[in-house]
Amino acid sequence: MRRIVVNRTPSLHGAITVPGSKNSSLALLAAACLADEPVVLHGIPRISDIEIFFRIAADIGAVIHRDENDAVYIDPRNIHSASIDPINAGAFRTAYYFAGALLAKFGKVSVGYPGGDDFVSRPIDQHVKALEAMGASFANYTDYYEVEASELRGADIYFDTITSGGTINAMLAASRARGRTILRNAARDPEVVDTANMLIQMGARIRGAGTDMIRIEGVPYLVGCQYTAIPDRLIAGSFLIAAGATGGVVTVKDVIPEHLDSCLAKLSEIGLQVETSESTVTVIGDGKLKATRVRTGMYPGFPTDLQQPLTALLTQASGRSLIADRVYPKRFHHAAQLSRMGANIEVRSGVATIKGGAPLRGAAVHASDVRAGICLLIAGLVADGTTTIAGVQHIERGYENIVSSFQALGASVCEETFTSEDWLEAAGKE
Repeated sequence: MRRIVVNRTPSLHGAITVPGSKNSSLALLAAACLADEPVVLHGIPRISDIEIFFRIAADIGAVIHRDENDAVYIDPRNIHSASIDPINAGAFRTAYYFAGALLAKFGKVSVGYPGGDDFVSRPIDQHVKALEAMGASFANYTDYYEVEASELRGADIYFDTITSGGTINAMLAASRARGRTILRNAARDPEVVDTANMLIQMGARIRGAGTDMIRIEGVPYLVGCQYTAIPDRLIAGSFLIAAGATGGVVTVKDVIPEHLDSCLAKLSEIGLQVETSESTVTVIGDGKLKATRVRTGMYPGFPTDLQQPLTALLTQASGRSLIADRVYPKRFHHAAQLSRMGANIEVRSGVATIKGGAPLRGAAVHASDVRAGICLLIAGLVADGTTTIAGVQHIERGYENIVSSFQALGASVCEETFTSEDWLEAAGKE
């Protein structure tokens, strides 16, 4: 097994280029399967979730590969099956996009239930609602579900709750459905807009992406295209938060600053200096950190994917901070791990109360999901002693070359192999 070893680092300094968005890339790859011609994608990160998608696509007949310039080529013309292996589907969350992407072509799709990070409940009821409104029927089995439709028809769909994945999935299906589809209370995330922009380049007729009402006129044919994924705002935010926690100066390059508005506003409120240009953001952590209150929400609210890294930052802010996660109220597995490091955190009813200012100490901890892993890495940078983080595979689901990226900013961090006995022994000493 592997673990990340982190030692206290006085401050991070430097610049780092942000890769393409993981959440966009997964949707763009699914959209490519809708096409009737080959598609070329740029900016697709080298992370484990993407590799699983590649395996699934190859299993059903798509030709997919990266070239020496990191461009991803997808030829969907030989897709011969819409039966997605449940084991592969269960390894990450967004396998449900195959339902939206393949239903119009095949009339029947089977997909394993969503996997990925465990936040206790990740319902797909809004996906079901949208596809049923377009004429699909669902049948549930032990480890997979089937979606069937002799013909997808446009529909007027109101989402009961704002859902980025549900909006994208419905948009994929509606792009080749017969007639007009209206998505009301739609998600406004940049990743939704990114997917819509690529579909439009392929010949889809979509208006309103980025607002809460999206109109789609179905078309019978989609052409190939070349497209570049937007930069990952969540990775950018994590590095900026790390700069603030360590009192450093970090610039993230090749970003869209507007996608980070809620994060940057909160970092300024906490006491960090924020500077932006057309495609860069710099955070300067040379001041006293202030306690704050945060409530996560769907875009343009504060992202639930950044509340965990922010928790590590707030352990360094004197006073009482509150983080309420209204998107995933159970997403606080990292709090117990931070407590092992000396943090004073109490979680109740989806709200974490953080009494900051006390020093953290190194400990043996475990990353339960992608963002929790980054939270613990940031905490390790400001803790006295050495922190070892198990569960590296979770971090690799969303971050490419995370160790070398932090090393490039001056972090004392490395990866090593270990046995379960090693970890248990280290944990027992805490």
